[in-house]
Amino acid sequence: MQQFASDLAGSTKPDIRLLALDIDGTIAGKSNDIREPVLEAIRAAQKKGVQVAIATGRMFRSALRFHQQVGSTLPLIAYQGAWVQNPSSEKPDRHWSVPREQVLSLLDYFERPDLRSLLSVHFYINDELYVREITPETKAYAERSGIQPIAVGDLRCTLSTEPTKVLALSDDIDLIDQLLGSLQTQYTPAELYLTKSVATFFEATNPAANKGAAVRYLAENVLGLKADNVMAIGDNFNDVEMLEYAGVGVAMGNAPEAVQAIAQWVAPSVELDGAAAAIEEFVL
Repeated sequence: MQQFASDLAGSTKPDIRLLALDIDGTIAGKSNDIREPVLEAIRAAQKKGVQVAIATGRMFRSALRFHQQVGSTLPLIAYQGAWVQNPSSEKPDRHWSVPREQVLSLLDYFERPDLRSLLSVHFYINDELYVREITPETKAYAERSGIQPIAVGDLRCTLSTEPTKVLALSDDIDLIDQLLGSLQTQYTPAELYLTKSVATFFEATNPAANKGAAVRYLAENVLGLKADNVMAIGDNFNDVEMLEYAGVGVAMGNAPEAVQAIAQWVAPSVELDGAAAAIEEFVL
C-alpha cells in the first residue's frame, strides 16, 4: 500500500477532482470536530480546484455543520447514501427508505427475549430520531450527534412512514458482530444493505443505498467525472463501497484491518490527522 503512494509520485499522480470524506473516525475524532491541520489540507485542496463532499452514516441534520465547515458546495451524503441533499434545497435530491416489511422483521428480531434488553434500537424517519426509550447508549449517541431523540415506546407506531435507516447499538462489540453475521444470512444484499459504521453500531438501509453508489452519483451525474478523478477517505465497513469505487481509496490507520486491506493506501489515525496526510500525499 505504501508502494502505491510512491508509484503515484511526480508525473503519475492521479488527477483528483473530487474528495469524498467520511466524518467520524476520519475527519472527526474524539473531539467530535475537525482539527485545524485537516481543515487546512481540505482548504488547500479546494484552492487547487478539488470539490469536497461529505459522505457519512450520520443524519443529515447531524452532518450539516461538518458540510458547512469544509465549505462544500455539493449535496451532502447522509445515512450511508440513503439521503443525498443539497442544503439549499428543502427536500433530498435522492432518498431511499427501508421497506416497512423488512423494518418489522428486523424489529421482531431485535425484540427477541434474549436481545431486547441488550440493544438500543433507533429509527430515522424524515431526519428525526425515534427510539423505544432513552438508554445510556442513546444518550451518548444523542450528545455526539447533537440530535434530540423522540421516545415512543413501541416503534411500530412510527411506521406510517418508512425509516431511512434502522440502527441497533450496544456496548457489547461481540453482540453487534453476531447480530451482523446472523442477519447477513437472513437477508441478501438485494433485500437490505447491512453494515457497521463503528464497532458498536449495526445499521440497515435500503439495498440501493451505500456510500459508493452516492459518491458515484456525485462524481458522474453531478460533476461529470470518472472514478479515476475521485479520492475517498474512510475508516470503517460502511466506507468500503466508496473506497472500492474511488480511483484512490484511503483507509485511516484506526480502520479495522479488513477495511485497510481493501484500500490502496493507509493513512495515519484520525488523532494524528491522517486525512490531512492523505490529502497532502495525493492531492497537494
